[in-house]
Amino acid sequence: MSLVKRSLSLRGHATSVALEPEFWAALELQASQRQQSLAGLISDIDTIRATRPLASALRVWALHHKDLPNR
Repeated sequence: MSLVKRSLSLRGHATSVALEPEFWAALELQASQRQQSLAGLISDIDTIRATRPLASALRVWALHHKDLPNR
């Protein structure tokens, strides 16, 4: 399985994140259920990730929230 790389801006800084397609799908679903953009959700996760790398934080967050709509 290959990674899908996406570019985005976090707090005015360009960055890119590579995740498996299933993680992107889980994050997109959560963003949709929360009525926010994917970039907005990633920005929210970025603010709470502490020292964990962003890609790892996104994976952990997606796993934690996969069965919890609107959480």
